[in-house]
Amino acid sequence: VMFYRLLSVARRQRTSPGWQNWSSMRSNMSTAEAQSIALPAQAQVVICGGGIMGTSVAYHLSKMGWTDIILLEQGRLAAGSTRFCAGILSTARHLTIEQKMADYSNKLYHQLEQETGIQTGYIRTGSIFLAQTQDRLISLKRINSSLNVTGIPSEIISPKKVAELYPLLNVHDLVGAMHVPEDAVVSSADVALALASAASQNGVQIYDRTTVLHIMVKKGQVTGVETDKGQIECQYFVNCAGQWAYELGLSNEEPVSIPLHACEHFYLLTRPLETPLQSNTPTIVDADGRIYIRNWQGGILSGGFEKNPKPIFTEGKNQLEIQNLQEDWDHFEPLLSSLLRRMPELETLEIMKLVNCPETFTPDMRCIMGESPVVQGYFVLAGMNSAGLSFGGGAGKYLAEWMVHGYPSENIWDLDLKRFGALQSSRTFLRHRVMEVMPLIYDLKVPRWDFQTGRQLRTSPLYDRLDAQGARWMEKHGFERPKYFVPPDKDLLALEQSKTFYKPDWFDIVEAEVKCCKEAVCVIDMSSFTKFEITSTGDQALEILQYLFSNDLDVPVGHIVHTGMLNEGGGYENDCSIARLNKRSFFMISPTDQQVHCWAWLKKHMPKDNNLLLEDVTWKYTALNLIGPRAVDVLSELSYAPMTPDHFPTLFCKEMSVGYANGIRVMSMTHTGEPGFMLYIPIEYALHVYNEVMNVGQKYGIRNAGYYALRSLRIEKFFAFWGQDLNTLTTPLECGRESWVKLEKGMDFIGREALLQQKQNGVYKRFTMFILDDHDTDLDLWPWWGEPIFRNGQYVGKTTSSAYSYTLERHVCLGFVHNFSEDSGEEQVVTADFINRGEYEIDIAGHRFQAKAKLYPVTSLFAHKRRKDDVELSDLHGK
Repeated sequence: VMFYRLLSVARRQRTSPGWQNWSSMRSNMSTAEAQSIALPAQAQVVICGGGIMGTSVAYHLSKMGWTDIILLEQGRLAAGSTRFCAGILSTARHLTIEQKMADYSNKLYHQLEQETGIQTGYIRTGSIFLAQTQDRLISLKRINSSLNVTGIPSEIISPKKVAELYPLLNVHDLVGAMHVPEDAVVSSADVALALASAASQNGVQIYDRTTVLHIMVKKGQVTGVETDKGQIECQYFVNCAGQWAYELGLSNEEPVSIPLHACEHFYLLTRPLETPLQSNTPTIVDADGRIYIRNWQGGILSGGFEKNPKPIFTEGKNQLEIQNLQEDWDHFEPLLSSLLRRMPELETLEIMKLVNCPETFTPDMRCIMGESPVVQGYFVLAGMNSAGLSFGGGAGKYLAEWMVHGYPSENIWDLDLKRFGALQSSRTFLRHRVMEVMPLIYDLKVPRWDFQTGRQLRTSPLYDRLDAQGARWMEKHGFERPKYFVPPDKDLLALEQSKTFYKPDWFDIVEAEVKCCKEAVCVIDMSSFTKFEITSTGDQALEILQYLFSNDLDVPVGHIVHTGMLNEGGGYENDCSIARLNKRSFFMISPTDQQVHCWAWLKKHMPKDNNLLLEDVTWKYTALNLIGPRAVDVLSELSYAPMTPDHFPTLFCKEMSVGYANGIRVMSMTHTGEPGFMLYIPIEYALHVYNEVMNVGQKYGIRNAGYYALRSLRIEKFFAFWGQDLNTLTTPLECGRESWVKLEKGMDFIGREALLQQKQNGVYKRFTMFILDDHDTDLDLWPWWGEPIFRNGQYVGKTTSSAYSYTLERHVCLGFVHNFSEDSGEEQVVTADFINRGEYEIDIAGHRFQAKAKLYPVTSLFAHKRRKDDVELSDLHGK
């Protein structure tokens, strides 16, 4: 009885008049009457899905003044996976954006009952995250540092303190824990109903038992929705269909790829304990034991994320409402054993039910939100990886902001639908990947770990050659990229299994690759970079690029320009290099994960002109980066052409022959600030050119290198990368790139007004390099990214990327410094003087290390290091 009471959609009396009228009207109708309700012929927005995501989007849109909204649910409201949610609201997240979403959700749900009069079951219980190993404790300490500076109370506690807070727990195997006192539990179905009630009172129309068949699209724009009860014309469609979001996306005339997949998720419910648990008993997360435990009506609700998950609905099975799936005690047994080890007193307790319900997971464990790259007006919010309740409020808010204002108030690139391409939508890929993702939710994630499934999807023609030479691989946007190359004398297996928060085993390998880049020549396969060609019959290509990019692209043929593609706020939508191939043709190189996002942005802003052609040529070219002082010798010998700066100046592009191959685009740039060249090779010539480069390069000490060496080189040179350091809320003026912006180039460009305003008012954050002083590379925890930065003891920002500089023999962190007023907490202008006058510390898992701050340009950095060649950084802006 109690179980069904938990899962009932209408557990308690609804006190909101608006809700009562709506729900009683629906419940009093016969099925035939319900089927005959005529839907409105049109609306501004149609939302599909009446769970916590759909109702949150409706609630927030209505709060922002959009009320011409229809919400459609194929079954009953809140009767999908929302109904089965365990109801735990946790703010402890690795990603800052996820912390912010969960914190907002917590605050929203806390006041929702007062706002709507609907009881949501909100109880502030707090959460205790247990650590059975030192590595797990380090992971918790990193999260704890991040929570504290975000304003979320949290502390690291001893096993003894855990026992005091929760006497029923067995704590003998713990080394510590993290206590987050303001976490809560809630009835997720009731939260969804409260959100729906508030939205309904604001004018949103809600229809259940109405199935969306497909979305009507005309000229790449949403025009309407076809349902089993008729058509609705609309400008915006929001796919909040949960586990059915994937199939709904494919049902359009122009398919929208939404990569997610469902797995079975199990939790058990017990009868009340002999002394029933108090309603405010803390929630327990024992990630090393793979389980979570919360109070449920004086008893226990406990589930977890097993190592051998069960994917479901791969073949696309559909049903109106999610019924409870089959119990599987054999499958749940390891989690039950873990629960009984943690709470031995449960041995005698009666278990009422084992709940088995579907949860959706994505290829990278992050939810999916944002506008489709192929259909304008088509928005998505789905794939919550079992954190839908925690993220629901915040995610709905950000998506509503995106729709109303054109952009959300926070950087959400980590969650943007456009981080994926259609290539990640194969059912086989998704099935295999989510079988890895679900266990990873509780697995210990040390820095720079890589997914093991769904690999070798996109590879360079050189993959087998590099693999045979010891390449260890990482994956970006489905593309295999070499991390480093293991020398023949190293133990491959030990290196692959070595995972740590401290100095990694690949340290010496990457050092040798970096040294070779500095003193001889290295070759790095960078084929994964996104490559576009923009061509026109007249001046259209130049005109549109001048409007879309901040730098001046009206340069002589053969010149390369570093530039940003900015939004109206002056923030980076893309950071790229563009070579002018001829008067009417441009070659654009962008980061790997920009392939979908950048294409969508360009298509959205380019005129529908038959004389203008945008082509994705990523797959046509293999890209080799020749880095180092001897690169010029290798290329000179292979091309029989002078490659010295006099004949081939920096930031110059020329088509030439290399070896026997013709039509190679050679560029005098390296993405790291070191001397060298990029070779863009038609793929049929890739193997030949690589072999020739390696053969000729032998006498110059050539070797392969990987992306870890590249990262070290670019970070010590203060080079910002898009997606790590730069994002849609970062402007060129905030990161020392004024020289890459031509405000007076003779024509307007997107973001120009915002930059002029910022130039006048000053910047409120500034990109800064930090060199760790009292940090022992061999013994101390390493910084990776996301560490809090303190200035004179006050929190001022977080690191965005970091690496060990083999040149400086120090760790280098990059990040943005803000100036928060100590009185009001409001942000103030950040001047160079403000940066230079501060004493800085970087917090690594609760331990603060002193750091020296540096700004652009950093000419003096390498002066004290003895190097064969002087490292020149004076022209950092342009090279």
